[in-house]
Amino acid sequence: MTSTTLPLRSGQQFTISHGDYTAVITELGATLRKLTYRGKDMIASWDPDKTVPCSNGQLLVPFPNRIEDGVYTFEGKTYELPIDEHEKHNAIHGYGYRAFWNLESLEEDRVALTWRTGNMKGYPFDLLVRAIFSLGDDGLTLTLSATNNDNVNAPWALAIHPWIANGFGGYGDEIDGQNAQCKVTIPARTHVTVNERLLPTGTEPVDGTKFDLRTPTALTEQPFDDAWTDVERDAEGNTFATLSRPDGLTVHAGGDKTITSFQMCTGTGFAPDSHPAGVAIEPQTAYANAFNSGKDLIAIKPGETSSTNLYFKAEQR
Repeated sequence: MTSTTLPLRSGQQFTISHGDYTAVITELGATLRKLTYRGKDMIASWDPDKTVPCSNGQLLVPFPNRIEDGVYTFEGKTYELPIDEHEKHNAIHGYGYRAFWNLESLEEDRVALTWRTGNMKGYPFDLLVRAIFSLGDDGLTLTLSATNNDNVNAPWALAIHPWIANGFGGYGDEIDGQNAQCKVTIPARTHVTVNERLLPTGTEPVDGTKFDLRTPTALTEQPFDDAWTDVERDAEGNTFATLSRPDGLTVHAGGDKTITSFQMCTGTGFAPDSHPAGVAIEPQTAYANAFNSGKDLIAIKPGETSSTNLYFKAEQR
C-alpha cells in the first residue's frame, strides 16, 4: 500500500529571520502566520494544518472589510460579488486570502509571493499582486503592490488583519479581561460610525468619547469593532497604532502615507475557537464599503502599480 503525505492545509511555510525577529508566511493567502520578537509572539498564531481562526494575519485584497450586499458601481458599471458574510449580507475581506500564492523568491530574511486575480464576475480586473515580507533591525516590512495588466482602471484597497497578541494566551471569554490589562494607541482624530451590519453611516470626532485612543489607553471599554480615520503621522509620513502589554512588550503596527485608517476588533463575544488571544489592529488604505463610497479608494490605471508599505516592530522595556 502506498501512503500519501498530505500537504499542510495552509500550504508551504516560509520562515524568515533577522536578529531578534522571526516570521512565518504561508503559501495560502501569503498570510502572516507567526511573528516573534526575542522569542515572544507579537501576533496570535495558529495551527498551519487547520483553518485560520479569525482572519489571523490575512492580506485583505482587493478590498478590506465589507461591501454592502456585495454590489458596487465603479466608473459607471455595476458589479456583484458573492455574499460571504451571510448574517449581515455583505461581501467581506476580498479574495486573496483564499488562493495559494506563487513563491517568487526566498532568502534568509526575505520572501516574495505573487497572486494574479482570477476572472471573477464581481471583480474581473486583471491584477498581479506581489507581497514582499522583509525583516530587518527595525522589524517587519511588508511591501504589498498591485500592477494593473488590464485596459481599464481597477478599484483597489487593502489591509492586513493581524491579531496583536496580548501576552497571556488565554481562551474564550477570559481574553477580554486579559485585553483590558493592555493599553492601545490609535493616532486618529475621527471615528467611523456604523449600523447593525457594521457598514459606515458617517464619522464623528473622537474627542470626549471612548474612541479617543490618541494616548495609551487601557482596553476597559470593550467591545470594539470599529474604524478610525484622519490619522496622525510622524515626520516620515508613517502612522502607527500600538499595543502595550503587562509583560513589557509593545507592538507597533502601521504603514506609509497610503494607510488612511485603522480597524480594531477585540473579539468580544466571539465563539472561543474564533477568539484569538489578543486584539486585531488592522492598518488599511480604506475602511468598509469603499468600493461604494469611493472614500480613499485607489483606481489603478492600466500598466500602473499601486504600492503600500506596512510595518510591524516591537520593543521590550
